[in-house]
Amino acid sequence: MTRSYREAKEIFQAGVGAVDPRKMVRDSLDISGTVLTADGVRYDLSSFPRIHLLGAGKACDQMANGVEELLGDRISGGVIITPDGTEILTPRVPRRVGAHPIPDEEGVRAAEELVSIAAAAGADDLVVVLLSGGGSALLTAPAAGILLEDIRVLTAKLLKRGASIDELNTIRKHLSRTKGGGLARLIYPARVMTLILSDVVGDDPAVIASGPTAPDPTTFRDCLEIMDRYQLREWAPSRIRERLERGRGGVISETPVAADPIFQKVQNIVIGNNRIALLGAAEKGRELGYKTVILSDRVAGDTRRSAKLHCALAVAVSTRRQPGDTPVCLLSGGETTVVVKGTGLGGRNSEFVLASALDIAGKEGITILSGGTDGIDAETPSAGAICDGTTLERGDELGLSADNLLERNDSYTYFRTLGDELITGPTGTNVMDLRVMLLN
Repeated sequence: MTRSYREAKEIFQAGVGAVDPRKMVRDSLDISGTVLTADGVRYDLSSFPRIHLLGAGKACDQMANGVEELLGDRISGGVIITPDGTEILTPRVPRRVGAHPIPDEEGVRAAEELVSIAAAAGADDLVVVLLSGGGSALLTAPAAGILLEDIRVLTAKLLKRGASIDELNTIRKHLSRTKGGGLARLIYPARVMTLILSDVVGDDPAVIASGPTAPDPTTFRDCLEIMDRYQLREWAPSRIRERLERGRGGVISETPVAADPIFQKVQNIVIGNNRIALLGAAEKGRELGYKTVILSDRVAGDTRRSAKLHCALAVAVSTRRQPGDTPVCLLSGGETTVVVKGTGLGGRNSEFVLASALDIAGKEGITILSGGTDGIDAETPSAGAICDGTTLERGDELGLSADNLLERNDSYTYFRTLGDELITGPTGTNVMDLRVMLLN
């Protein structure tokens, strides 16, 4: 492993470490005696007969552990839903498992258990809700008349067509009893405090985990427009198409909006995001001797186009450097999308790096890493990958065609063969992706 590879990975890991969910929870809450303060709002814990803890997401177990450390036996009960493989850290509330990004039957059963607890909360109770990336798939409680298989099929198709998380969640909200403010409606009239670890560009609580406790500005009409945009309306399961069309016609009620009284008893707090991860990565970059610049925490859109823009900037900066200049570290964050046309293995991060490898082939002194802060890049064991100007040459020596594998969406195979995949394992957090570009 070259020095640049090692340092790029250290910078990435520092960014992931900066958004440790347990720390984010502890930093966002203050407790003094019986008074809990969250983002300026004071809760007298002695006034609540019961305090319930509910949650869903990849970081939920760690977040719940942070809440349990603060509230201890004040917690009456609850349930959290996480992906399989997450470390069990919550002795006071049970953990259930669900699949992500395509929901499964086990996840639906877990969501129904959470719904039952939410609906049983009393008017004087406090419900602490924890949400993070993955929460939308893990908190799947289909609306009346919709089957899990309908949602599975449509979700898979939208992901393959390259739909954004905003578009995907808009439709999810209108097929669910919990999303788009549905959970807040179920909990009402109990008090709700929701702690959110953001995995979306812009940190909008209405988008993160499909906004279970947030007002929903989207409509059934929006859903149909998205279906038409990806040419899916006629193809979609008939039950979904009929529900969306009936909703647009006013036969089915819209999701709750900001003026709904239920939100007078709800506080949504974003406690961590991609920006915090970038700041942690930048600190590590400076510690390693790099002049570090954060480009943006809102990189979105097509992965390959994004890679081309990043590489153009890296090459431009690199060519202007003089011998003896301080090395440069460029950082960006966000979440891009991939239009899947092939049948290979690889997610948006490894695809970003493979596209980058083509653009910087033969260039000296440029190293590029892209990784998911959750440690997962689509359905692969890697978080992403890393490349430099020699990557294509080394691939050619092993008989790998970068162009062909990229067109087959098989970037994971390319980097696994080279040994340049980014392996972290599940990190327990999730604030989208980090990209590290080192110019030496």
